[in-house]
Amino acid sequence: MTLSISLVIIIITCLISYTALQNYDQLDKLSLQPYLVKRYNQYYRFITSGFVHADFQHLLFNMLTLYFFGGFIERVFAQLFHNKVVYVGYYLLGIIVANIPSYIKHRDNSYYSSLGASGAISAIVFTAILVNPWASIYLFFALKLPAVVYGALFLGISAYMGRKGGGNINHDAHLWGALFGLIFPLIFHPELGTNFLYMIMHRSQFVQ
Repeated sequence: MTLSISLVIIIITCLISYTALQNYDQLDKLSLQPYLVKRYNQYYRFITSGFVHADFQHLLFNMLTLYFFGGFIERVFAQLFHNKVVYVGYYLLGIIVANIPSYIKHRDNSYYSSLGASGAISAIVFTAILVNPWASIYLFFALKLPAVVYGALFLGISAYMGRKGGGNINHDAHLWGALFGLIFPLIFHPELGTNFLYMIMHRSQFVQ
């Protein structure tokens, strides 16, 4: 039986998030706070922030998404790279890359804080869209949409909300995580882009 890396990540994230939600000092130490990163070189926050969440609803949504999509991307990466370590590195890079724009934007703001695995989760979802754009995605687990349509809506809304600002949701992390999920596999396997375009232009062959 092959060990699921996604399941291991889910267990680790749930344990760290649960303990942090019981101890807000720990939550504060692990979250992304760009001002502290800049002033005290606390670069570890780029990664640890992806293993803590604002509340149990935030945690549940991200981990359910990882559960449904992570196993598929693991299998895709096993075929593409023949190495499980690549998936681990991809997940951690997804967290880091998604946090970089927030760091640049808020590095002089001592009140800004961000947390959650949304950057890596968005990367996984958009890699899945790249590989199979006509798969069905259920928005809020109810509204059925083709993956590529969901992706276009997601990117558009995230870009708009990121420019608008306000609220507690880090839309920049969603957007940059999604872009990372598209670019990372294309760097190593550009043929995925050709396959994606073929599937887009020949929808009838892939939609039943």
